[in-house]
Amino acid sequence: MASAPFPLARTEFDAVGLRRPLRTIHFHQPKRLVFGSGCLADCIAYLAQLRPRHLHILVSHAVLPAASRVHAELSARGVAVSLDTRRGAGEPTIADFYQSLDQARQQNADCILGIGGGSVLDLAKLIAAFLGASQTVEETFGSGLLRSRSCSLVCMPATAGTGSEVSPNAILLDESEKVKKDVVSAYLVPDATFVDPELTCSMAAALTAATGLDALTHCVEAYTNRFAHPLVDLYAVEGIRLVGRFLLRAVRQPDDRAAREAMSLASLYGGLCLGPVNTAAAHALAYPLAGEYHLAHGLSVALLLPHVLRFNAAASPERHAAVAEALGVHPYSDPLATAEAGAVRILELMRDAGLATSLRDHGVDPKAIPAMAAAAMGVTRLLNNNPRPLTDGDCVQIYSNALNDVIC
Repeated sequence: MASAPFPLARTEFDAVGLRRPLRTIHFHQPKRLVFGSGCLADCIAYLAQLRPRHLHILVSHAVLPAASRVHAELSARGVAVSLDTRRGAGEPTIADFYQSLDQARQQNADCILGIGGGSVLDLAKLIAAFLGASQTVEETFGSGLLRSRSCSLVCMPATAGTGSEVSPNAILLDESEKVKKDVVSAYLVPDATFVDPELTCSMAAALTAATGLDALTHCVEAYTNRFAHPLVDLYAVEGIRLVGRFLLRAVRQPDDRAAREAMSLASLYGGLCLGPVNTAAAHALAYPLAGEYHLAHGLSVALLLPHVLRFNAAASPERHAAVAEALGVHPYSDPLATAEAGAVRILELMRDAGLATSLRDHGVDPKAIPAMAAAAMGVTRLLNNNPRPLTDGDCVQIYSNALNDVIC
């Protein structure tokens, strides 16, 4: 059977091209999802109708005016409102979480609103889940271990990258072990999500680039995943196309509303991929970079994506070639060659966006690679999704290639 330009997930067809039953997947999505420039007003209207006893807002400094508007308008309607203002830079730590949880409990909050980047949204999601919980967050690291959530939860992203506004995932940094840890649960999916691309216009160029490449990585790893699914492919491929077309416009022209809307869509699509399919080796290998070197999440996955894509291409050349074509690469006669050109295209996209593409440029010590490889091999939840099995030696080689900025 000739391969389609954007082949369906390998789970759908067997070796002779006959359709077989698809595996069952579960989408957990917000009950209300609103997208559009200016929809901050819709969020305020929703909260006013919800009329919580006490609304507690977690917000990053960059979008404090948006939170202040929510505060003013709801306070005028008799709703008690409090603010927890955070910089939103870097991964939130376990200590950060408990500090914010204590603050929300002191306010006797019954509704949490997160406005900001992925770190702020992750904290908001966890705080909403643990306000009335008897569990500790340490007891819920992993998948499906969180038992409930009784507090209302609303999210508004102010960056275009993590997709946390619709995902069932939240990440904290365990500083004692220097490793990121996940809580994955349907209870972390917000009750309502409002995506207002206007909030992303305040992002600096470097942050726009890094978060946009995070969105790209979510979509690429969902599409090339061992557990890829046609229903998720729809989001993944379109997200890849949008990043390939609009990332540089958003970086170079911060007020380009069309570019900001496109990147917000790409981020949303990537977030929708996370629950039913999730990510793979690029994210697993990025975890030690955050733990040891405190590199921002979007930057760390971007630095590894082209090298992981190149490593994985041989496992499913047609699907990796489709990634390259969605990024604008002209196809070669050989799918593997097209896929390899896609890895180079991602590096070019990063450089054109003004990012240094070598781990060495970001202070990574070559001597740290063996320990990072060992730590990455422990992230089995994500490595099990990878289309090609990795050994410790493979991880060392990928890190070395990323350190030296070499695609091979």
